[in-house]
Amino acid sequence: MDQQLLVVVPALGAAWLAGMAVGLERSINGRAAGFRTHALVSLAAATVMLAARAPGFLPGLFAAGAPGMLDPTHLLQGVMTGVGFLGAGVIFKEGVSIQGLTTAASIWATAAFGAMFGLGLWVPGAVAATGVLLTLTALRYVEGRLTVNTYAMAAFRFRIDSAPSEADLLAVLGRHRVDFDEMSYALEENGQVLEYSGVLRTRREDSLGTMARSLTTLPGLVGYTLTRISK
Repeated sequence: MDQQLLVVVPALGAAWLAGMAVGLERSINGRAAGFRTHALVSLAAATVMLAARAPGFLPGLFAAGAPGMLDPTHLLQGVMTGVGFLGAGVIFKEGVSIQGLTTAASIWATAAFGAMFGLGLWVPGAVAATGVLLTLTALRYVEGRLTVNTYAMAAFRFRIDSAPSEADLLAVLGRHRVDFDEMSYALEENGQVLEYSGVLRTRREDSLGTMARSLTTLPGLVGYTLTRISK
């Protein structure tokens, strides 16, 4: 029993604590799969992988001459496949944007370092857990300071008798450093309304808001929609 405790408790304890640490970051940022979910995933992965080490600390359960460790590859494959389905459950589509990809990746990574702890690979498990935490925390700060493209699905509707030309509309958007990509056209309401639609792109976070306010001064404007998207 003492030998079992010396093997099982440190492995499960390390996996549990590391999973909680990653999950805490997710919980703080308001994700549904957070503190408890990540702790359970890491703990479960470590528990399964301990089965590969069982001949070493439970020799009485195996025939004489059995190897000190079973082949862990099939167990690991099953763990990572099963956790992949769990991760898919936190990914959802909101409009035309995809949400939950980072949380799904963190769940999968949590299972990976949990499995390392279960196999007794302390250094790889600790390094992997630290890398996941740094990715979720430090790189969040770096990502927030990057100048990146912001995208929005857009549709502008004008009365046909006073609608601006494509060049005029692009000039208005250009003054706010907004580009109009993939432009499409439509006539609606028995040919009385002209619609320009497509994808807006800008590298300034506030450009869409200031542009939206300035659009109200355009002659013939019936209405518009702007929907932020990931791309």
